[in-house]
Amino acid sequence: MDRHRYRYRFRSVWELDAPPGAVLAVLSRPGEYPRWWPQVRAVTVLGEDRGTVRVRSLLPYELNLAARAVRRDPAAGVLEIALRGDLDGWARWTVTARSRGSRVVYEQEVEVRRPLLRRLTGPGRPLLRANHALMMRAGRRGLEAYLRTGNRI
Repeated sequence: MDRHRYRYRFRSVWELDAPPGAVLAVLSRPGEYPRWWPQVRAVTVLGEDRGTVRVRSLLPYELNLAARAVRRDPAAGVLEIALRGDLDGWARWTVTARSRGSRVVYEQEVEVRRPLLRRLTGPGRPLLRANHALMMRAGRRGLEAYLRTGNRI
């Protein structure tokens, strides 16, 4: 089978009315993600550079991932992790200044490893992409609210 059929690339851009430093500070604390991102159900920090993540969006399946920080560059506004588990690959946040606040770019490139998701990849690809888009939209709204309330939700 063609491995490329199980690969996904995602890119989301969020325009936020908060300074880049504040945005990057929140994104740098993965243990807090479940407070502001409803689909991030649990994060277990296992050390300074690694942890586990449990994610569930609209579709009735849960992803379990091991994450390891591979790049933390506050000067460039970049945070990047390697992912293993139900998905293998990487995810990256890039936060830059804009005229009023921040521009946040989320990029992810993964290969589906979970057997059920592999079976759904062909006919279900549009549904899986829509599910991801819904999750990202909820993440943006949650982060905006979290920043607005001074990191209290």
